[in-house]
Amino acid sequence: MPDSPALAFSAVSVTDAGSIVLLTQYFSDRESGFPAAQGRYRTTFPDPAQFLPPSGVFLLVSEQTGPAERAFVGCGGIRRLEDCPAEAVRFEIKHLWLQPQVRGHGWGQALLAELEQRARQFGADEVVLDTNASLTAAGALYARSGYESCAPYNDNPNATNWYRKSLTRPRTGVETT
Repeated sequence: MPDSPALAFSAVSVTDAGSIVLLTQYFSDRESGFPAAQGRYRTTFPDPAQFLPPSGVFLLVSEQTGPAERAFVGCGGIRRLEDCPAEAVRFEIKHLWLQPQVRGHGWGQALLAELEQRARQFGADEVVLDTNASLTAAGALYARSGYESCAPYNDNPNATNWYRKSLTRPRTGVETT
């Protein structure tokens, strides 16, 4: 599905006008749906330096709206985490979000797969992410995509659930000497 006429990914700075619009929508969406029992949602705008290759990337998702027209409808990024255990190269998925009108078409899965592929290209052994239990569709997406629950790896006050996924391929076959 990536880069099909209906869906495309563009690597941009988090300070790009399209990024700012989508991140503002993302933060507004998260704040309005944040569980009151957990207090206030805390907005932290991403540091642009953390989303530059080869340490990261930020993607905008666009859909085709006309013969030669596209509209940005989502975003997501990866950034390398430096405090990784046992020499592992770990990237974190951040701000994965689609506008409500394009949800339910598999585009979240396509964006997640694209971010994982970019992390592999940058040498990642695993990816991690955090989310809130109130985001049930996101939790289901991560489970379908092979993510496993893990111990908290950060102190994000908005998160209640943490996940990881190995990007290294298990060895198969018989080793020969």
